Amino acid sequence: MATSSSSPKSHFHARSNSLPSRPRPLASQIDECLSRLRATETTSSSICNNIIGLSDLYDLLNNLLLLPHTQQALAQECNKKQVDDLLDRSLRLMDVCGTAKDALTQMKEDTQVLESTLRRRRGDESRVSNEVGAYLRSRKKANKAIHKSLRVLKTSPCSSSESETIAMIIILRELEGVTYTVFESLLSYLSGTKGQSYQSRWSLVSKLIHTKRVTCEAEAIEINEFEKVDAALCSLIGNKSRKSTFLNPEDVHNMLGELESCTQDLEGGLESLQRRLIKTRVSLLNFLSH
Repeated sequence: MATSSSSPKSHFHARSNSLPSRPRPLASQIDECLSRLRATETTSSSICNNIIGLSDLYDLLNNLLLLPHTQQALAQECNKKQVDDLLDRSLRLMDVCGTAKDALTQMKEDTQVLESTLRRRRGDESRVSNEVGAYLRSRKKANKAIHKSLRVLKTSPCSSSESETIAMIIILRELEGVTYTVFESLLSYLSGTKGQSYQSRWSLVSKLIHTKRVTCEAEAIEINEFEKVDAALCSLIGNKSRKSTFLNPEDVHNMLGELESCTQDLEGGLESLQRRLIKTRVSLLNFLSH
């Protein structure tokens, strides 16, 4: 899956008219965390780690925003347009985070229902088919919201201007840019944005299931947990009239178990990040709106 190719340029050494005595420990930690996040690739584990890394970054940012000279510099040097822009951007990040979290929560609930149905209703093809259909419809609805958020991310400028001289705005823009990149990777991962049909993806997955090499080989051809389950379920209801030599309830149940574990990890990380985004916005509102 492709991630955003644009990485915000580092401006930590840019000349600044505010924060001339900016605390080096916080600045160094923020710079280090930003560099680490920009260097990571996109897998389920790396996305979880990136979300945790973002939470750590926003902790550092919120500590910086608590410093009296930081608040004074922003309050005195930001004009109304800059203030409105900062608040709009913080709200946009919260909206995207909320969309991703809501999608994960719904996926987790749908996965649990489907797991229960497969476990209790083996042999009841009609009931299983109905639940699979409900799951796929829910996924389609969630993907519409995800794709809408992806369009917002891709059309939102987030890099700091070369002419920007207010240090905190530079920091906020750089952090915003990295946050957008992580969110774009997450949303694309959730939706399985690949440009291929479920059927073509499933043709690859089915061969791996048959040879019992799903985990390592699926990673090699870039099929994630969400894609594997979507493709398997589409195949299950699309071929229910004929028996399959490679697909059985245990295979699907194992996939759903892996998916549930993945969604729980991502959901927990987003809950933590969402709290920090809210804290950042509250801090900005407190001393920029007066």
